[in-house]
Amino acid sequence: MSWTERSIGEISKIVTKGTTPSTYGMPFTENGVNFIKAEALNGDVTLDRSGFTFVDDETHEKLKRSQLIENDVLITIAGANVGKCGFVRQSDVPANANQAVGIIRVKSDEVNPRYIYYHFKKPATFAMCQGIGGGQAAQPNINLTVLKNFKVNLPDVQYQNKVVEIIEAYDGLIENNKRRIALLEESARQLYKEWFVRFRYPGHEHVKIVDGVPEGWEKIDIGNLASFLSRGMTPKYDDEGEFIVINQKCIRNRLLSFNLVRRQDKEVDEKKLIRYGDVLINSTGTGTLGRVAQCWTNPNKCTVDTHVTIVRPKDNVDKLWFGYSLMELECRFEDMGEGATNQKELKKSLVSALSVVLPPKIITKQFEDIITNITNQIVVLSDQNNNLTRARDLLLPKLMNGEIAV
Repeated sequence: MSWTERSIGEISKIVTKGTTPSTYGMPFTENGVNFIKAEALNGDVTLDRSGFTFVDDETHEKLKRSQLIENDVLITIAGANVGKCGFVRQSDVPANANQAVGIIRVKSDEVNPRYIYYHFKKPATFAMCQGIGGGQAAQPNINLTVLKNFKVNLPDVQYQNKVVEIIEAYDGLIENNKRRIALLEESARQLYKEWFVRFRYPGHEHVKIVDGVPEGWEKIDIGNLASFLSRGMTPKYDDEGEFIVINQKCIRNRLLSFNLVRRQDKEVDEKKLIRYGDVLINSTGTGTLGRVAQCWTNPNKCTVDTHVTIVRPKDNVDKLWFGYSLMELECRFEDMGEGATNQKELKKSLVSALSVVLPPKIITKQFEDIITNITNQIVVLSDQNNNLTRARDLLLPKLMNGEIAV
């Protein structure tokens, strides 16, 4: 097998970057054409739609340079996540992108676009991007000239296709599990809303509504339902440390991911070790502030950093009811941030003082019994995805450097 070193510029029709509409006085809209921000590039082949906003058709037409098409490879070229990549699929277009997103449109008759995406997905390539981007300025950045000069060792197209086929099989299994997780989580959320927002719980027909809530239900502050409410700790990061640290990136779409945790070696206050039922709230900055997830496992030697608030329910409070109650408050938490735009903080005192409606124990217990099966399935599927991701990421560089033949 012969391999040829070529630059990204040589194998591409276009290497460009996105545009910011507001620079030209063009606003974002509530719906319309997908506008992809760097936050959507999480390294997965499926773009994270929470990182999308929208522009109208007129704006999309004016921003021709950054119009995306199927099979474009996307790279984060500005910000802390320099090097994170994504891939444009048919379901993503029509679409445009912002100025922090590099766009690579390869010559598909010479190169498999997905192979180039997998090249950028390799840990070694990401580390290189981080090193280049972080070394230039306080704001990490990779300019287009540097991006065009990136080198990639290419086998023939037939070999590229075989590698893509193998890795796509892992991606397909991971995406299928993600869809199942999303459906399970949505079913749990809708059940919560049916019972505790619309008040159509079992037996509701026989209960009067008093002051806007069913008789026997009471409004109570979160602080009175919690046994522990605190920010996390300041870590001393060490890749060999015995403790893992959850950060704000781990909390997204009401789910907790351990893929982006870091290790640290400072001793941790026992109260700040995460346990089953703990609710975690992002509490700093803009964009992620207010996101909520609940821990549905008992992770070993795990804590959170100071940007995350731990809310631990009392022993007599049904944990899953408590978790879904706080997840329904995400928008409220986001609005409660105080301070300058990029330095907003969610004070724990405000979290503690926010009230929820507490039903009788018999109802929260019924909810718990139903939802436990759903959350257990989500945990199993998440574990499967973690294992598939690790296997894929170990295999990928070995396939791409020829260490494992196809």
